[in-house]
Amino acid sequence: MGETPPTAWIMKLALIGKKIGMTQVYDGESRLVPVTVIEAGPCPVTQVKTSDRDGYNALQIGYTSRKEKNLSNGEKGHLKKSKQAGLGFLKEVRLKELPEQKEGDVLDVSLFADDAKVDIIGVTKGRGFQGVVKRFKTKGGPASHGSMFHRRIGSIGQCQYPGHVNKNQKMPGHMGGVRRTVQNLKVIKVDTEKNLILVRGCIPGANGDLVMVRSAKKTRNGKS
Repeated sequence: MGETPPTAWIMKLALIGKKIGMTQVYDGESRLVPVTVIEAGPCPVTQVKTSDRDGYNALQIGYTSRKEKNLSNGEKGHLKKSKQAGLGFLKEVRLKELPEQKEGDVLDVSLFADDAKVDIIGVTKGRGFQGVVKRFKTKGGPASHGSMFHRRIGSIGQCQYPGHVNKNQKMPGHMGGVRRTVQNLKVIKVDTEKNLILVRGCIPGANGDLVMVRSAKKTRNGKS
């Protein structure tokens, strides 16, 4: 308690991007690997926060464009200070040290290198209202005729004692549409001309959804 966390745990520079889709490419050892293509940045810096003034170090970055008429007066005034108009999405990235960037600077995919490890944050696809078989992978009942119990939840209580449903009982309900982070994905290729990052594996969300790409907080070998 009270110890300074390792450097690998501190969030470093990050980019906001858009999930394009999945494909396959050959890596440096001529192996065919599945990758997710992410269009990341460019992300202009809209605000710089320092520990002396704000209590912590951080960068606020923006992504995508939005019409001026769709912005509130507060958003217009905030973006006017950084001379960045019409940004559709803003995100704050906390840093361990005082940021070198200034308001108006633009971050792009050159922040990341090939073979680097990154974390991807996104929102999973919405699945609507689902039963326990699909939502929690429960076994269900017999599939034969006459059982009258196939994909239902089954018993959820204990009769007279304690006489109520236990907390955290798996029940039917809304599935998906939640924030998820996939850690330690390997960067296979960075295309600075097209602002693309190819990471090995899959990431949350549907094609076209916004995601955040950040340098990995922790890796399997304990190094950033």
